[in-house]
Amino acid sequence: MGKVIRIGGAGGFLGDSQTAAPQLLAGGDLDYMVLDYLAELTMSLLARSQAKTPSGGYARDFTDWVWKDNMAALKAGGVKLVTNAGGLNPRACRARMEELAAEVGLSFRIAIVEGDDLRPRAEELSGSAEMFTGTAAPDPARTLSMNAYLGAKPIAEALAAGAEVVITGRVVDSAVVLGPLVHEFGWAWDDYDRLSAGSLCGHVLECGAQATGGLFTDWEKVPDWAHIGYPIAECAADGTFVVTKVPGTGGLCVPATVAEQILYEVGDPQSYHLPDVACDFSHVKVEALGPDRVRVSGARGRAPSGAYKICQTYQDGWRILAVMPVMGRDAARKAERQAGAVIERVEELLRNRNMPPFRATRIEPLGAEYTYGAQSRARDVREVVCKIGVEHEDRAALDVFMREVESPSTSMSVGTTGWFGSRPAAAPVVKIHSFLVDRARIPVTVDLGGRNFVCAPQTATPVPDPAPIPVGLAAAPAATEAVLAPLISLAWARSGDKGDAFNVGVIARRPEFMPYIRAALSEAAVQAFFAHEFEGAARPQVRRYEVPGLDALNFHLLQSLGGGQMASLRIDPLAKGKAQQLLDMEIPVPASMMNAIEAAT
Repeated sequence: MGKVIRIGGAGGFLGDSQTAAPQLLAGGDLDYMVLDYLAELTMSLLARSQAKTPSGGYARDFTDWVWKDNMAALKAGGVKLVTNAGGLNPRACRARMEELAAEVGLSFRIAIVEGDDLRPRAEELSGSAEMFTGTAAPDPARTLSMNAYLGAKPIAEALAAGAEVVITGRVVDSAVVLGPLVHEFGWAWDDYDRLSAGSLCGHVLECGAQATGGLFTDWEKVPDWAHIGYPIAECAADGTFVVTKVPGTGGLCVPATVAEQILYEVGDPQSYHLPDVACDFSHVKVEALGPDRVRVSGARGRAPSGAYKICQTYQDGWRILAVMPVMGRDAARKAERQAGAVIERVEELLRNRNMPPFRATRIEPLGAEYTYGAQSRARDVREVVCKIGVEHEDRAALDVFMREVESPSTSMSVGTTGWFGSRPAAAPVVKIHSFLVDRARIPVTVDLGGRNFVCAPQTATPVPDPAPIPVGLAAAPAATEAVLAPLISLAWARSGDKGDAFNVGVIARRPEFMPYIRAALSEAAVQAFFAHEFEGAARPQVRRYEVPGLDALNFHLLQSLGGGQMASLRIDPLAKGKAQQLLDMEIPVPASMMNAIEAAT
């Protein structure tokens, strides 16, 4: 088989389980362990933390839990570690790691990657329109964080210089895996098919247990969530890899769990742009090699754009989210009327203070399927928790709301129970502005053992995106033999946010189901199904992409999350539930196919 590098994915976000690292170190036989902590939301939170404590700005969950509890096992096993836990302050992160190691008599060669934090250059670099929406750039003075999405090259160079641990700030999530693979196999920076394959491996590992049964459509088939196995990739020099997990752990690793993760948070699968390579995942194949072993192959690549994506987060006003339980007959209607009355009352109070009304409000009776829009089947319920969200430019307006929001407990709807907790708190509305900058303008350095060297960007001639894949076969049954089947009986699906947009990857359970899925799930049909998600959108759009390697379609829904993340008042600003909603859509299939459909589920 040749050389195989085993990489364990021990974390997919800042709040991931502390059980992952010890599990992988005890039973994973690893060469590398990687952890991904950073998202746009996380960067803004770290910026706010660092504003209060200048020595902060990195993931203390990593240093004081993962590192502290597992550094002895890392040293004993000779396992190298790569993570972006450095956040906005890799240097302070390393200092804390070295302090903890010294307390137990250990030492490590820890490299840090710097250059992504562009806050000192906000005035210089700002001004470009938002790359996805075309909106004007925000005032640089309002910047919370501003980071370039760096690639894998500095990580590979740090490992080549002898690092046992590499701590980065903002890199693309997949770089923490691609860097070790380039180092271990000596891949050239213009070997784009392998760079794409390594990036795909990183994409599969970057969300932790999402590749091994977490968030899986067929959740009832996933055993032992409490001890779910975190993913291990066995990587070969040709770029193919096998996804598996520690024997005896919970979870599930089958082609469908891996395929769902491949399409997670992807726009155009033919053009997944990264600093090191423009990836084409449209013809990727997944195949079972045995229990909990899935081989992934077929990634293609081409030269990257030559630019870094810059993510700037900035504050744009204030918001508050409050909850109010309501019980009894017509609970949802009572809750909506009550919440509306609170907002009406508060806006009158604001007017009396010569303050403008709220710039945005949202009422969602949780439990009544409000987020399903016209697809709701449960509006007549007898118990809801009503979420009220409001936004305003002035924090003082939210103080008025905060004082008034509990008043209905004795003055409005029967069945209002009150919320026995602390009052809701005002929080900044954090928006994201993304744009591109020539990577030659962003110097990147590696620091290891007091030695600091510049990582020169690779040069490449960008290649245009390929022509879209032709639409595959679509089939609709004759009216006389058509029956309706829920999409979940024909497909798996997963969704994720892309700023103020989300994607849903839909994967056929059997190839013969694909023509009927394709016929029913047109762009227009999906946009109509999710019509309520485009509320307030200036240019709503659904784009559909063919993914023949996985017998799949990928949908990209633009301007669909009310701003997304911390700029949204919605209950699902990260689009975690959108695939589940789409899977309830009923589509016509031949009655003769129903036996096969029932067998597939």
